[in-house]
Amino acid sequence: MGECIFCSIAARKAPAHIVWEDDVTIAFLDIFPLSRGHVLVVPKHHVDRLTDLPREHYPAMLGAVAEVCRRVERLSMDYNVGVNQGALAGQIVFHLHFHVIPRYPDQPGFPRKRDALDPADAQRLVEVLAHR
Repeated sequence: MGECIFCSIAARKAPAHIVWEDDVTIAFLDIFPLSRGHVLVVPKHHVDRLTDLPREHYPAMLGAVAEVCRRVERLSMDYNVGVNQGALAGQIVFHLHFHVIPRYPDQPGFPRKRDALDPADAQRLVEVLAHR
């Protein structure tokens, strides 16, 4: 099995549109977003599941999710926060990650087809979400 893509992003070996980072976590735009501004919040240290996360990382992880939620509120006050655990629950990358998915009035449900993130829009989103 190859190296985990989220570990590669955390190590700066793979590109990502980063919107938040601290010593324990990193948050970046999903490359196949369910909505504009869909952000993934991940621990930098590889763990497959929430139940594998060391207890000492709980405060940083929840703090990072809350910080990203505050930033997503710049786009929409309505959003979903979720985590998929296991293939049957929809987990695709087996590195713990929280989804923060803004919701918009013209999008009542999630799209069936997920389009790739537009690079120009990604830059605009980073400008909105990455600054304090």
